[in-house]
Amino acid sequence: MAHEPDRVQAQTLRDLPQVQRLLETPESQALIAAFSHQAVTAALRQALEAARTTHLASKAPGALPSPTELIAHAAAALEAAHQPVLRRAINGTGIVLHTNLGRAPLAAAAIEAMAQVAVSYSNLEFDLAQGKRGSRTQGVEDILSRLTGAEAALVVNNNAAAVLLALSAIAPGGEVIVSRGELVEIGGGFRIPDVIRQGGARLVEVGTTNKTRLADYRDAITLDTRAFLKVHQSNFRIEGFSSATPLAELAALARDTGKILIEDLGSGTLVDLQKFGRPYEPTVQDSIIAGADIVTFSGDKLLGGPQAGIIVGRARVLEPMRRHPLLRALRADKFSLAALEATLRLLQNPVAMVEKIPVLRMLAQRPAELQARAESLCRLLAGVADCRIEISDGFSGGGSLPADKIASRAVSLAMDKYSAEELARRLRLHRPAIVGRIAVDRFFLDMLTIADTEVTEIADALRGLG
Repeated sequence: MAHEPDRVQAQTLRDLPQVQRLLETPESQALIAAFSHQAVTAALRQALEAARTTHLASKAPGALPSPTELIAHAAAALEAAHQPVLRRAINGTGIVLHTNLGRAPLAAAAIEAMAQVAVSYSNLEFDLAQGKRGSRTQGVEDILSRLTGAEAALVVNNNAAAVLLALSAIAPGGEVIVSRGELVEIGGGFRIPDVIRQGGARLVEVGTTNKTRLADYRDAITLDTRAFLKVHQSNFRIEGFSSATPLAELAALARDTGKILIEDLGSGTLVDLQKFGRPYEPTVQDSIIAGADIVTFSGDKLLGGPQAGIIVGRARVLEPMRRHPLLRALRADKFSLAALEATLRLLQNPVAMVEKIPVLRMLAQRPAELQARAESLCRLLAGVADCRIEISDGFSGGGSLPADKIASRAVSLAMDKYSAEELARRLRLHRPAIVGRIAVDRFFLDMLTIADTEVTEIADALRGLG
């Protein structure tokens, strides 16, 4: 004979409404209009199953949820499931080019250019003057040549693709000579030796991890040598007893021996960052002047534009890449090209580029600006209970600027009701997501990568937690 509490519990569960009855309510009909009959049915079944599980697991079960509560649970689940996974985040880490947070935020002009080609047809591959098929990258190629001083330019979808295309077109079946100190791994475990192999070439390592001389390259040349590949250490540094062969010397060796010199510049700045008080970072123009045949770099790092792989260099060397079948698989889409063109046009104006390209604007900030932003956030949080706030000095940077320690200001937060880890988690789940860093049991928001317009949003989120 069933135990009396079990019998009562089973009888209670039978009081839960059937799915069909819930579907017939006006509230469910409104959900069906928004999400579909199938989705609402599944959500209601999940809500009923959760109610049964909770009731059976409880030692002292209370009342079952009402039909209204069940529908509300289903509605909340449907809303959560239909929220976009990719969404806006506020970067409080102080890392200007944070790969996990999407790297460079775009200029308003770039966003507007993307919108223009999104809402209508465009002349993506149509020559309006000639009335016939045209090149999808012609608009950006001319600007890139003017900005960099290169004879020709080409654009693909990211810098790894640019290096892959270059090697596939220039060195298939041959050897590519690379310094051991430059056999780097870039994001996602993608390594330079892997790129060389995928390009159909054989890697020849020369020198040592910390020192590679010009003679090391010269001694490694064989009849199968197709190219030298020089990789800029854009996300790490080897310091101390170390040296690398200057690009100009390697370019002279390449010319004298009839080889191609490819430089993977990575971050690819077109602006001398020293004018902002930052350490020297080689520009694309420097590489062209030094004699590199091909220079590849990213569009969404120090250039400040969208994800893209940019190739500039000698016209005769780029020509095999234009004809290579891999180019179609690696080509940039219309949105990236529109945003890139708009960003490049801003870079033609020394004043506009600093004011309007977010990455350059961040790098040009002075301590007084960061201090004022930190004080503004502290004022907005002054009335939040159980929230201890301090402004501290610090150094930001990272990403594509490993050696650049940028003097910054950070606001540190501590709340008795939340650990630093829990506070960070709750802010990450906020909309928009707010991402900072944790140190010494406090949560830090670095002002270098936070815009003035985001300060109020951060304060509102923290007030909601107080």
